[in-house]
Amino acid sequence: MSEISRKNKPELLAPAGSMESIYSAVRCGADAVYVGGGRFSARANAVNFTDEELEKAVDYCHLHGVKVYRAMNTLVFAEEMRDFLAAARLSADIGVDGLIVQDIGAARLLRESLPDMRLNASTQMTIHTPEGARLAKEMGFSRVVAARELSMAELEKMAETGIEIEAFIHGALCMSVSGQCYMSAMIGSRSADRGMCAQACRLPFSAVSGEERCDLSLKDLCGIPHIKRLSEIGIASLKIEGRMKRAEYVAAAVTACRAALDGKEPDLDTLRAVFSRSGFTDGYLTGKTGAEMFGYRRKEDVVSAEAVLPVLRESYRKETKAAEADFAVYIKQGEPSRLEMTCGGITVTAEGAVPETAKNRPADKEYVSRQLDKLGDTVYFLGNIRAEIGEGLMLPASAINAVRREVCEKMNAARISAAKPVQRYAECETKYAAKRRYPEKIRVRISCAEQLSGVPDYTEYVIMPIGICTEITAENRYIAELPRFVSDEEKLKKQLEDIKARGFERLLCTNLAHIKIGRDLGFKLHGGFGLNIANPFAAETARLLGLEDVTASFECKLGQISCINGGIPVGVIVYGHLPVMLTRNCPVKQAVGNCKKCTGRLIDRTGRSFAVRCKAGYSEVFNSDLLMMTDRMDEISADFAVLYFTDESAAEVRRAADCCRGGRKIADSGFTRGLYYRGVE
Repeated sequence: MSEISRKNKPELLAPAGSMESIYSAVRCGADAVYVGGGRFSARANAVNFTDEELEKAVDYCHLHGVKVYRAMNTLVFAEEMRDFLAAARLSADIGVDGLIVQDIGAARLLRESLPDMRLNASTQMTIHTPEGARLAKEMGFSRVVAARELSMAELEKMAETGIEIEAFIHGALCMSVSGQCYMSAMIGSRSADRGMCAQACRLPFSAVSGEERCDLSLKDLCGIPHIKRLSEIGIASLKIEGRMKRAEYVAAAVTACRAALDGKEPDLDTLRAVFSRSGFTDGYLTGKTGAEMFGYRRKEDVVSAEAVLPVLRESYRKETKAAEADFAVYIKQGEPSRLEMTCGGITVTAEGAVPETAKNRPADKEYVSRQLDKLGDTVYFLGNIRAEIGEGLMLPASAINAVRREVCEKMNAARISAAKPVQRYAECETKYAAKRRYPEKIRVRISCAEQLSGVPDYTEYVIMPIGICTEITAENRYIAELPRFVSDEEKLKKQLEDIKARGFERLLCTNLAHIKIGRDLGFKLHGGFGLNIANPFAAETARLLGLEDVTASFECKLGQISCINGGIPVGVIVYGHLPVMLTRNCPVKQAVGNCKKCTGRLIDRTGRSFAVRCKAGYSEVFNSDLLMMTDRMDEISADFAVLYFTDESAAEVRRAADCCRGGRKIADSGFTRGLYYRGVE
């Protein structure tokens, strides 16, 4: 592999779930690490760091010239926001270089309370297009962690926006687009957006009747062979996934990536041996998706790690040299010896013993140099030495060693202090209050034009896929639903210009790109569940971005929804088979071979059936159980209710809407109350 120029060389970002992983990442060549604290991390099941461990990790990394980003990339409920901001402030106090954030309300409050703190937009924000990246920049983010489902061509377009783009280079691939997976929450109340994903997708799911398959399990990504190309297109940071994996895995991944960045041949065999799921895939990066991307952890994958673990542990056992140190030694008659150490523009001084009169050979530069070169347990390697030594003087080796150790400790402290970002602090308002209101207004989301005839006149708004808008006459109450994953942003803009010319004025936005595009084109904007609005601060942020109203995350409990005010109307989905996964790689097509053989469903190990519906460029997996809250309307505190229809007939649409209006049940069995009572972890 040819060496990548210094100008194009991106940051190599490694995961760390423990201090051992910190040592592994730093000593094997990472430029930066990302870690989680005790709370608010999207990998809550990782070991993560206590406050004291986090400070130790930051100091160690900064001593080696390595940056530390803290992942605080979960949704935050209103009652947690004060603790969230306190944790962020502690991170600033100990010198964390940046925070990785998902919740748009939390991000805005961080911008207010820590105006100098670097904010990186988590991949949980589902940013996958240039316009999404531009809005993130407008919101104060320094970097976007791009969705893992993107090709190199798509990443290049995002990199052209001027905001830093961080791209995953190695590690596990979720089946669902990050930030849009609700399967673990719906099945077991363990929310992926709260860092508690139970990895239900790794369990058996089959698109083929009678066969036990893992049709929601992808192989791990390995984009290391594409590092040169990713560097050329302007990717700022190459991210290794794996905060829950062992330190040996971190060593293997960092070593392979560092070799590729330095123009050497990476050791992918060791990397594959330490962890893989039936091998690796680069399908998203190359745009070649399909069955070859799917795989699961086999017995032979587990066994293969045993041979490489001891070698990998040895690779990070010893301290590495991170900085050249120059010394100036002053040994004068009757005065304490003095040692100056200069490193990276920093100079520190320590005093030692008073020299003695030499009985045999006096001290000289060569003698002193031998003692100063004993830097084996430090991060320094010896540079230049300047020595001013009086005639006939001698200083014992033990005295030189002692002053060397002292000056190195002072340099450590000075380097750590110099690497600590300067922060300003400000107070911000985190008060909130529950607001009691009854959702008298009803909105209906339909999936096809045939359902429109069943929509009653009393419906406030009708939400419909943008494709339907070309088939019908526009009305003020119609809201065009945009694709949840946008493969061609320019094509979407053209579609929006066309429907605007036809009289459509309203858009449902489910990611940041929708907001930016809709705002630029002059549409009235409504926020969908994909924005993951879970607190009043996020609702207020949505209002400031130009939205007229929002639909609350259906991972909230009813009491938490009652607190989502933010000066903007808030809605609740009260009926429907909810989308629990948004995927760019159709799990059914890869299993059956082509769309003509589509079964339209996945069966889990308990026999439950999850419908799969394909859209333009993506697929959605729907919950097996029907959400029904129409008979509990008096318990819901929100401004409007949303009925989410998929394959119902027009008559069923009308009946469900009437039941909602009357506060009645739609079904007597086979339904769920979702997460509105049990909540999520």
